[in-house]
Amino acid sequence: MNDSSLTVPAKRPSQFVQKLKKGLTPLVFLIPYLTIFSIFFIIPFIYGIVISFFDWNLFYPEQTTFVGFNNYYRIWFDTSSIFYTYFWSGLKNTLIFVICSVPLLISVPLFLAILIDLEPRGFRVFRTILFMPTVLSISAVILVWKWQFYNNGGFINSLLTKLGMAEIPFLIQQPWAWISILIVTIWWTMGTNMVIFGAGLKNVDKSLYEAAAIDGANYFQTLRFITIPSLAPQMFIVGITTMLASFNVYGQPDLLTNGGPNFTTTVLMMRIRGLAFGANARAGIATAMAVSMGIIMIVLSVIQARYLRKRGE
Repeated sequence: MNDSSLTVPAKRPSQFVQKLKKGLTPLVFLIPYLTIFSIFFIIPFIYGIVISFFDWNLFYPEQTTFVGFNNYYRIWFDTSSIFYTYFWSGLKNTLIFVICSVPLLISVPLFLAILIDLEPRGFRVFRTILFMPTVLSISAVILVWKWQFYNNGGFINSLLTKLGMAEIPFLIQQPWAWISILIVTIWWTMGTNMVIFGAGLKNVDKSLYEAAAIDGANYFQTLRFITIPSLAPQMFIVGITTMLASFNVYGQPDLLTNGGPNFTTTVLMMRIRGLAFGANARAGIATAMAVSMGIIMIVLSVIQARYLRKRGE
């Protein structure tokens, strides 16, 4: 027999090489995303923390000096500093908005989702109409609503005047300024939460409703003891995302009331932006405020997540 007639079996790759290929394959697909995520999120996040420890001068970088935790001290404890006033007044106004908006941004979309889930005539049209504002930019939303709220020539006040009623100072007096901001926010953002709740309602086990009907439960008892508890996963997602979005409120008070009247709607994000990019930019103070706000958001999110998870269980 000739040696040429012999076939040499192909070598199988070692288990290490197989595991390496198996591990590298998903990494190849993730690298583009991780690269973009690092460039636009991780690096700026770390860079922002670094800036918060400096008296950072955007226009004269050579004058930048390291100050350690002094920026944090000035906004948290130094009552003689104007930045202390800026931080705490902005945080207070932000918390007012969060406390007022989050319950409404959960209850109103939930109520609408329950109504649409009953599938009345034309429910698809109403669902589309209610969701449409979410695709608009904040500039377009404010342009529409500011005309409604104007004192001179505004639609609502013109209608009230024709009916012989007094005008309402929506944008120039409290509590109407906050009410105006809340109305705009709910109208603009409720569509997303409504869709999430609507998807959750479709997954509720219908046999539970049948069993409740046999036991003589009315609609409100069914809603309380079956519908709401069954929406625990959706409630968890909506609660966390809504609170984080409310903490980052900026466009509504900035474009609608310009922070007034008397800075009562000047939220913390407005103070941060003004300090970071204003005429007398103080990037170190601004980033210290942003980092502090981020820590507060993380703490409150963890507390809210534990509460909602416990309620869901």
